Amino acid sequence: MNLKLEDQHTKSTSMLNKLSLILLSATLIIGCGDDKKKKDPVDNGRVLEYSDQLSFIDEGGEIISTLKFVKADDAEERNQGLMDVNSMPADAGMVFYFEIEEPQSFWMMNTPLSLDIMYVNADSVIVSIYKNTTPFSDKSLPSGAPAKYVIETNAGYSITNDIKEGMRVRF
Repeated sequence: MNLKLEDQHTKSTSMLNKLSLILLSATLIIGCGDDKKKKDPVDNGRVLEYSDQLSFIDEGGEIISTLKFVKADDAEERNQGLMDVNSMPADAGMVFYFEIEEPQSFWMMNTPLSLDIMYVNADSVIVSIYKNTTPFSDKSLPSGAPAKYVIETNAGYSITNDIKEGMRVRF
């Protein structure tokens, strides 16, 4: 009789251990899945610091808009541009500085934002504007005239602020 009780106790313990192992495994699997979801960060892309400022000047010499910007004045910064930037404040952008005034051409490769691209000559006059460009496009967007600076803003900035070719920029 004692042997029979011991045998039942062993079977019960074995069954309980198997059930515990199954529950522990299920908990770990579910827990790991939730933990992964919590660890995956939202991709906000590159974050920029806007340390400079420029103004757009109308034909009467009045300031019509002011833009905070990041300066891209060396080859590495110009090549990086706004690639991998997923958002910008409404009044912010990037200005590309070139050593020589000459025809420029930009594209939107690896750029997730739709932009307005303004080409500006050495006299700080806007010579051409591309509005609402297509993100990730490899289409060339040439200046059409020599430019020393290129200003990139959020799409719609030039329309919202009534910025037109022939206006001036004050850096």
